[in-house]
Amino acid sequence: MTTPASICLLRTSAIGDVTHVVPLLRTLQQAWPQTSLTWIVGKLERRLVGDLPGVEFVTFDKAAGWAGMRAVHAALRGRRFDALLQMQVALRSNLLSLGIKAERRIGYDRARAKDLHGLVVNERIPARSGEHVLDAIGSFCEPLGLKQTQVRWDIPVPDEAHAWAVEQLPGDTPTLLVSPTSSHALRNWQPERYAAVMDHAASRGWRVAMVGGPSAFEREMADAVLAACKAPPLDLTGKDTLKKLLALLGRAQLLLTPDSGPMHMANAVGTRVLGLHAASNPDRSGPYSDRRWCVDKYDEAARKYLGRPASEIPWGSKIEKPGVMDLIGVNEVIERYEAAARDMRLL
Repeated sequence: MTTPASICLLRTSAIGDVTHVVPLLRTLQQAWPQTSLTWIVGKLERRLVGDLPGVEFVTFDKAAGWAGMRAVHAALRGRRFDALLQMQVALRSNLLSLGIKAERRIGYDRARAKDLHGLVVNERIPARSGEHVLDAIGSFCEPLGLKQTQVRWDIPVPDEAHAWAVEQLPGDTPTLLVSPTSSHALRNWQPERYAAVMDHAASRGWRVAMVGGPSAFEREMADAVLAACKAPPLDLTGKDTLKKLLALLGRAQLLLTPDSGPMHMANAVGTRVLGLHAASNPDRSGPYSDRRWCVDKYDEAARKYLGRPASEIPWGSKIEKPGVMDLIGVNEVIERYEAAARDMRLL
């Protein structure tokens, strides 16, 4: 097996999927420490992974449109890679890849390709169904002769982020973090249901803190949850950065969230996740390392909204229908919280 001199990874977004790329990167670094690795990543996502050692990052500013693409192409002008790992099938990413010169252009198998993906690649990963997204991304090393056998993140967290997290969550009180908002609105649970679970955790002696980004939509959701809470939680919405959130997650015992970027960030730092799944399949996009604490209503949603069990619909189907998350009851989430707390011997 010839060691490649240079590999370009193209996965610009989103936060969760970028998190899934890191174990692949670690696999490449371990096998070929002398190989030059270049990662084309989104502007926001670079704030999470852009300090990974031994990697050159090229930022793609999606908001800049064609100018953002031209900037990436200009940064790579005159360069040719031994291999391009084209890990994103959206039309924008396929067009972006056209400006990247590479001998081997590895993409998804035909079943998972779309938006002209097949026209920009000349090799494909093995065709498999039923894989978690992280495993699918990890298989991009297989055409190169490697196999991802270990999943390791070790995303750097600056000392100042750790210090900030200690200020917000001092001591060793068991902590439930709640990240209530997904960027996909139909994956979000009702505010009063979050509040009921948060009040229950508080009644069990746990510290409860809510996190979220600075957008107006996330602020609106946070305010609705706060209004429904009887025991006011610590509200950190809009106050952290991605690195600070990693540090907060590292200090928490459990994260309550729908299918979202923070779910995968928590998994990456070893924090248990109480994931809320009805619109999406936890076996495909849930917390990779441990899904025992998730509430899974995906099959019930498939039967109700699509008229078929989950086993009979295409792998990866989203059931983002109005009211789908209402299939998840408060008592079911409390039961998973209690089970996780008992398993950690914190009740």
